[in-house]
Amino acid sequence: MSDGNKQHHEDSLHLKKGWLSKWEDYIGEFVYGGIDGSVTTFAVVAGSAGAGLDSSVVIILGFANLIADGFAMSVGSYLSNKSEQQNYEKHERVEYWEVENLPEKEKEEIREIYAAKGFDGELLEQVVDVITSDKDRWVDVMMKEELNMMKEDKSPLAMGAMTFISFVLIGIIPLIAYLCDYNSSSSEPAHLFKISIALTFTAFIGIGWLKSYVAETSRIRSIAETLFLGAAAALLSYIVGSWLETLIH
Repeated sequence: MSDGNKQHHEDSLHLKKGWLSKWEDYIGEFVYGGIDGSVTTFAVVAGSAGAGLDSSVVIILGFANLIADGFAMSVGSYLSNKSEQQNYEKHERVEYWEVENLPEKEKEEIREIYAAKGFDGELLEQVVDVITSDKDRWVDVMMKEELNMMKEDKSPLAMGAMTFISFVLIGIIPLIAYLCDYNSSSSEPAHLFKISIALTFTAFIGIGWLKSYVAETSRIRSIAETLFLGAAAALLSYIVGSWLETLIH
């Protein structure tokens, strides 16, 4: 490979890595929102199929679940991330106050932290001097080493929006067959349910594969876990729907 091509290849890898790192924090939220969306919506479809409900009823129940549960999940995600951010900022303000008003005490804490890591003598004092020479760096070290808190750069609003988008985007897949059949009465409910199973099965595979990337686990294991959870939720819903249908009739 020539020097020019090699440089071009390295630049491409750098850009790809930068793009991935930009969105990597939000992929996890997309995955878990998508899992919840597909599992819960398919559970609604399975329960409706077990009860022998019409396509129009399945669509109504499915979309009600998509919007209500998706919004509830997105609000929960937003509030959770916002709470973590505010908690970090609260402790950060305390650390800044202590650094400004109790510098010797805070410097001794830095010394104890790095002494526990194996630093001693002149090297330990050099480390302490370097860290405490910059107030922002000093507070950052105290947050990480003393409080075990890491600053999150993820936007709570973006996290909530990602949860809602993934919940709806992936969660609508089990309903596609019923949506296509809405203006037609040619398909049997059982046939529509089989198509929904196939579509959802494919969605579970895709979301399971993406989950393996986020969790850095085996792809096969991640896909199998996602399929198992979806199948279990669907089976329970189908049984309950069938049981309720027999009670009503």
